[in-house]
Amino acid sequence: MSAKIIDGKSFAQDLRGRIAGHVERLKSQHGITPGLAVVIVGHDPGSQVYVAQKAKQTVEVGMHSEKYELPETASEAEVLALVEKLNADPAIHGILVQLPVPPQIDAKKIIETISPDKDVDCFTPASVGKLAIGLPGPVSCTPLGCLMLLRDTLGDLSGLHAVVVGRSNLVGKPMAQLLLRENCTVTMAHSRTRDLADVVRQADIVIAAVGRPEMIRGDWIKPGAIVIDVGINRIDAPERGEGKTRLLGDVAYAEAAEVAGAITPVPGGVGPMTIACLLANTITTASLINGLVPPSDLTA
Repeated sequence: MSAKIIDGKSFAQDLRGRIAGHVERLKSQHGITPGLAVVIVGHDPGSQVYVAQKAKQTVEVGMHSEKYELPETASEAEVLALVEKLNADPAIHGILVQLPVPPQIDAKKIIETISPDKDVDCFTPASVGKLAIGLPGPVSCTPLGCLMLLRDTLGDLSGLHAVVVGRSNLVGKPMAQLLLRENCTVTMAHSRTRDLADVVRQADIVIAAVGRPEMIRGDWIKPGAIVIDVGINRIDAPERGEGKTRLLGDVAYAEAAEVAGAITPVPGGVGPMTIACLLANTITTASLINGLVPPSDLTA
């Protein structure tokens, strides 16, 4: 293995430390306690664990945390009313509705009801538009985490060719916008791209966010390229025992690590950055709501 391992877990821990410092300054200098509200509907086990981690880390950095757990049978009107209540609450600067929601609820309608000023997940049309034209505001958590890791690894990204494999609204599209801001040349690719392997081989930076385990092989990677693997794919692992699973990224890690200049592992790469960047976004929204400039080390 020749690639440098990009340690997202360590970077996220350091980032949370910096966030705690910014929270303390907002409290002491401006009398502002950033507040994050998380809404979960139903009892999906994975979502429950994720929401618990968000609440725990919010409190650990000194923020105000509110968690709302609604039953699986909650109506769309109930969720909309709660979001509107949080929109109007001056103690809340960030609102996150955990997806997926039960089928009787229109997720699109819920997202569009969140105030753009408090949209820390950056799903609303207003947030997407701000990102596209370069207005200040938070950006999608996972792409922001990827960008922070790239800046830490490479410094200046200007002029590099980045290939983003995956076109989701959650990762691929905002990631491409962020890389354009960094003066990269950006190619958007996906599972239906013709000659995908040849496209990826041109990249100085590969962002893998296609949702297919080990789709991107080692011989697709240009020697020395930086590989950011966003994929989190849980597969059966009978060798570990009955019913056991393991996580794989979208990149064939062992193969790619022989060629790449640096690479994120799965787990321990991009994953830990997502909640840390959610907290960073809450600092950003709390600052903007109160007419302050967000800390530059937490923004894109």
